Amino acid sequence: MKKEVSVCWFRRDLRIEDNAALFHALKGSHPVLVLFIFDKNILEKLSDKQDARLTFIYRTLEDLNQRLISHHSAILIKYNTPEKAWAQVLEEYDVQAVFTNHDYEPYARERDNSLAEYLASEGITFKTFKDQVIFEKNEILKSDGQPYTIFTPYFRLWQQKLNEFYAKSYPVGKYLKKLLRTQSFSFPGLLEMGFELSDQKFPTRSFEHKLDAYEKKRDFPAEDATTHIGLHLRFGTVSIRHAVKNAIDHKAEKWLSELAWRDFYMMILWHFPYVAKNSFKPAYDHIAWRNNESDFNAWCAGKTGYPLIDAGMRQLNQTGYMHNRVRMVAASFLTKHLLVDWRWGEAYFAEKLLDYEMASNVGGWQWACGCGNDAAPYFRVFNPELQAKKFDPENRYIYKWAPEYKEQKHIQPIVEHAFARERVLKVFKAALNEQPL
Repeated sequence: MKKEVSVCWFRRDLRIEDNAALFHALKGSHPVLVLFIFDKNILEKLSDKQDARLTFIYRTLEDLNQRLISHHSAILIKYNTPEKAWAQVLEEYDVQAVFTNHDYEPYARERDNSLAEYLASEGITFKTFKDQVIFEKNEILKSDGQPYTIFTPYFRLWQQKLNEFYAKSYPVGKYLKKLLRTQSFSFPGLLEMGFELSDQKFPTRSFEHKLDAYEKKRDFPAEDATTHIGLHLRFGTVSIRHAVKNAIDHKAEKWLSELAWRDFYMMILWHFPYVAKNSFKPAYDHIAWRNNESDFNAWCAGKTGYPLIDAGMRQLNQTGYMHNRVRMVAASFLTKHLLVDWRWGEAYFAEKLLDYEMASNVGGWQWACGCGNDAAPYFRVFNPELQAKKFDPENRYIYKWAPEYKEQKHIQPIVEHAFARERVLKVFKAALNEQPL
């Protein structure tokens, strides 16, 4: 006879503490089986067979499993499409209810809607919860009921509501006795899934000690003044409520605003899902991009002849991380100096960034290009040399990641700044004059 269970499906929330779906599942009336699915639909699109993010997920799941074993339980891991994986779970268990946390990306919404229909046809309830943001969907709206598309007034209301909504964690620990008692399950190996372990080093979950430096030195890439918790927020190994509470306790106002930008971009993606592939301002989809492949390849490899850009791209290629100030300048350079479609750059970052998150990445690229909802104006063209002088005045960052510049050899830039600026203004103006903004 099959065991009656509730299933808590982990996705982007790989932690036991302060996990909304797990908390609600454990408070229910059935023992809770924890499930994770390595989704074939996603994995088959990954070109790098040593994708470091998969290693991170795998190692995290091993740790989670050890934690669950200490509570006489275990995590069930499937490697399949969600449809087939769930069919297997329903064959093995008498599932009464499924609990999971919201995901706002278009593929995830489609997947969850299909699953909700399937489970309903089997008489199983499907309950989803807010977990990876502080405010979501329709929780922060303008007085006319429309979503904000400009960050500043959104953030004002976000802060106001935050004061009313204390960022309290879910006390999951109290209810762990409700986990399903079971033997450990066998893990599908990464090799079985066609991948290899990466030797990439990952940042720790500890960020509190970085908050003072962040407020003062976040714009200087040579300083170790950023928190590096993007990866942990992306996969939910650190709770957003824990992050926000620390920002408040440390009076880290700038960092708090960055966490709010993350909520903002998730909300934008929810209300305007077309931004995943198209410009928020449709007129910008008429730009006559050059899309020169050798220019794009030079940018990817960090061989543009602009020291700050090259250092940033090398840092990204070697570590899966790029300093935020440099991300902005690199994105502006690709779209404006080289006139390469922002989607090319967004896809490259999606492949390389450990902390890749669709909402923030798309939002950042559209901001840099000028086509986003609250973007830098198209005529603002960063000068990479001035940015380097201002934010890396001693070339410490540049020499670390692009050491050839230390030798004072003249490296010919692939495009001259003044020429590129004039060209992009003409091209953007032509596209925007032809189409209503």
